[in-house]
Amino acid sequence: MAALRILSAGAAQSVVETIATAYTSETGNGVKAEFGAVGAMKARVIAGEPVDVIVLTDALIDELAVSGHIAAGSRSDLGTVATGVAVRAGTPLPDVSEVRKLRETLLAASKVVCPDPATATAGKAVMEVLGRLGIVAEVQPRMQYFPNGYAAMKWLAESRGVLEMGITQVTEILPNPGVIYVGPLPGDLKIKTVYSAGLAARAQNPEGATEFIARLTAAASRAILAKAGYEFDQEQ
Repeated sequence: MAALRILSAGAAQSVVETIATAYTSETGNGVKAEFGAVGAMKARVIAGEPVDVIVLTDALIDELAVSGHIAAGSRSDLGTVATGVAVRAGTPLPDVSEVRKLRETLLAASKVVCPDPATATAGKAVMEVLGRLGIVAEVQPRMQYFPNGYAAMKWLAESRGVLEMGITQVTEILPNPGVIYVGPLPGDLKIKTVYSAGLAARAQNPEGATEFIARLTAAASRAILAKAGYEFDQEQ
């Protein structure tokens, strides 16, 4: 049987990889997963790329269901992810506990790295925050964009610059040992995003895909999701 094909947001990478390892070990079926910014993944789905499981934000999963790219009624939520701040491991932790302090930290930063706002949820969040703080003109020249949060965190971990920081989804910060999670965006700047999985309407392996989604979102996987940075409403 052909490997199960998955297109996923980078924010779900660590969880998808963990579940895929167990899935392959227990079923003998392979998994081919690719990760990236949600906009880029959505574009690949719409272009007709073969895929069985799609993991994106809940809003994009719903859009793809309406457009017929995801099987109706197949959406299943993983949980909620906050957008947060990171710095390279071993460097001083800035105070981002209040809006005023985050603003000061951003203005003092020599470099701010994040996913590309043209395609990524976290990148859009960063630009929204800068706009609300009124410091786009001051900070934008010192920003550096990456295809996804993992790439941004990898760069930050390997850099040797001073006063550098990154902003992306918490689930893209925690799996990277070279960076430290400082905290979520504070106060009314706080942004949380629900990530969901859906069965591709033209899945070549719908049974395997359905089983994988069930494993990914099952109560038994809550510990894996929580460790990766997912949060859950009481009703979930």
